[in-house]
Amino acid sequence: MSRPTATETRVLVVDDHPFMRRGLAQTINDQPGMQVCGEAGSVAEALLLMESAQPHLAVVDISLGGSSGIDLIKAIREKWPDTKVLVSSMHDETLFAERSLRAGALGYVDKGAPPDAFVTALKRVNSGQVYLSDRMTGRMLDRVLTDGAHDQRSGIDKLSNRELQVFEMIGKGMVSKQIAAKLGLSPKTVETHREHIKGKLNLNNASELTRHAVQWVLEQGRR
Repeated sequence: MSRPTATETRVLVVDDHPFMRRGLAQTINDQPGMQVCGEAGSVAEALLLMESAQPHLAVVDISLGGSSGIDLIKAIREKWPDTKVLVSSMHDETLFAERSLRAGALGYVDKGAPPDAFVTALKRVNSGQVYLSDRMTGRMLDRVLTDGAHDQRSGIDKLSNRELQVFEMIGKGMVSKQIAAKLGLSPKTVETHREHIKGKLNLNNASELTRHAVQWVLEQGRR
């Protein structure tokens, strides 16, 4: 990896899949005036590189080996407010794009989108503008303009970022102790999140919660 010049936009790539990370880095390096200054596969690695490389722009995935890209975005926003963030993820845009923007990102692009969409998103976010797909832009405008839109949200939309993270881990077959260890929480806190999730999704018991979570994870994988 060559060193960015003083006039180039320094870009940090954060993705826990090395192959995807390499592809994103190559695309970024092909853009005039942009150069990847670091690659990270976890939140911890990303924070270290944020400190040492001081990127102008970070391209961040939502899922980072059990950690949340949303949490990383919030940390970047708090400590390095001048660094712009673009989310590149395979997760459902209708569920995660708005969460990403609320956390501090300027854009969200689906990994399944054509390469030119990623380049457009990259350039737009680098210039300080917001990037969303036309479909997501329309959806968010509809929510603003439609009376009672808050009450019309799906149950999944109502989950907090942490609850959604727990829900996804349940769907991947993890039990409360494993989730607690992965997220640095107490098992009691995880159980509290499970109860809140059941309430928001109108689920009656742990079996329904598990079935619902597994189905959701499978649907995400097919997108």
